[in-house]
Amino acid sequence: MLLSIALILLVGMALGRLCRGLKLPALLGMLITGILLGPYGFIILDDSILGISAEIRKIALVIILTRAGLGLDLSGLKKIGRPAALMCFLPATCELLGMTIIGHCLLGLSILESALLGAVVAAVSPAVVVPRMVKLMDEQYGTKQGIPQLILAGASVDDVYVIVLFSTFTGMLQGNGVSALSFINIPVSIALGILIGLVLGWGLVLFFRKSGLRDTAKVLVMLCLSLLLVVAEDSLTTAITFSALIAIMFSGIGVRQKNEALAGRLSAKYGKLWVAAEVFLFVLVGASVNIGYLTHVGVKAVIAIFLALVFRMVGVCLCLMRTHFTKLERLFIMLAYTPKATVQAAIGGIPLALGFACGDTVLTVAVLAIVITAPLGAFAIDLTYRKWLSCDRTVAASEAGAVS
Repeated sequence: MLLSIALILLVGMALGRLCRGLKLPALLGMLITGILLGPYGFIILDDSILGISAEIRKIALVIILTRAGLGLDLSGLKKIGRPAALMCFLPATCELLGMTIIGHCLLGLSILESALLGAVVAAVSPAVVVPRMVKLMDEQYGTKQGIPQLILAGASVDDVYVIVLFSTFTGMLQGNGVSALSFINIPVSIALGILIGLVLGWGLVLFFRKSGLRDTAKVLVMLCLSLLLVVAEDSLTTAITFSALIAIMFSGIGVRQKNEALAGRLSAKYGKLWVAAEVFLFVLVGASVNIGYLTHVGVKAVIAIFLALVFRMVGVCLCLMRTHFTKLERLFIMLAYTPKATVQAAIGGIPLALGFACGDTVLTVAVLAIVITAPLGAFAIDLTYRKWLSCDRTVAASEAGAVS
């Protein structure tokens, strides 16, 4: 395992740096590292680290979601209002409906199988989107308009919504029927996640004020409590649950609400953790990609993915109707809401494992969605945000100059 860890970090960072030098997203190099070193490449990574790959990816997600919460200013999000709520559900719903039609007509799946495929591909990837939105907030691009806040909030809720639908369609294919509680659980799990996260964040501020811990120790406490939230969600067997990922992000928001200076210091510490966590996350996502499956569906799968993305963009466009955003800002939000990675890697193989007839097709499309949309989406964000979004630092400086 030690050799695998060393190779993941060294090769992942090297290829990431190479891609960055070629004006490509660094995550592309990390994904390629995973494909090359993983079980579908040169089989260099140890089975022991592949066995805990899902857990390592969760830790990386916990780190970046906490950092996102610590830096998220809800005031910009509150100004947006209705579109922020719609972004949580409407784009994913449009993409799911689109894939249901496309899968049936183009890939020869039944309506229910196509809906299952739609639920797999409809989730946006927080692993790709969140770090980039955190970067936008750090550099103050679009923050005054609430653009990174809007995308951050939507991406977090989007995954919860889609995974519940995936579980429902899986149960229907197994002959278990539709459970009304599954759909009730969507808003309840989101609301409980927000409540638990805020209470935890407020409680941590009070605890840190009295404990006298150094900031590094505070980060370790917060990280451990976040991991316990993930364990608690996974351990629940009740029909009504809570979203641990939303709770983790809102714990950071809770800390920021009570002590903005502390949130800034903790965010900087989490930023240092993210340097290594990012490499592990994307290399291990790449290791889950089976390139061999791509030849089974081929061109039709590529067409299906791009057509489904059109449906998703239409959904985003509907969310942004009657808003103050410019055309370029709307286009940026549409592109930033397309990357797929972690959810597809996590659930794409479940239908095949359950013996569904559509299992091979679902896994192939899921893998192809990662390979196409993760680097393209990241590249689109990195290439356009400085050109299409206003920098709040520049605007503030200009206003100050005009006043003087």
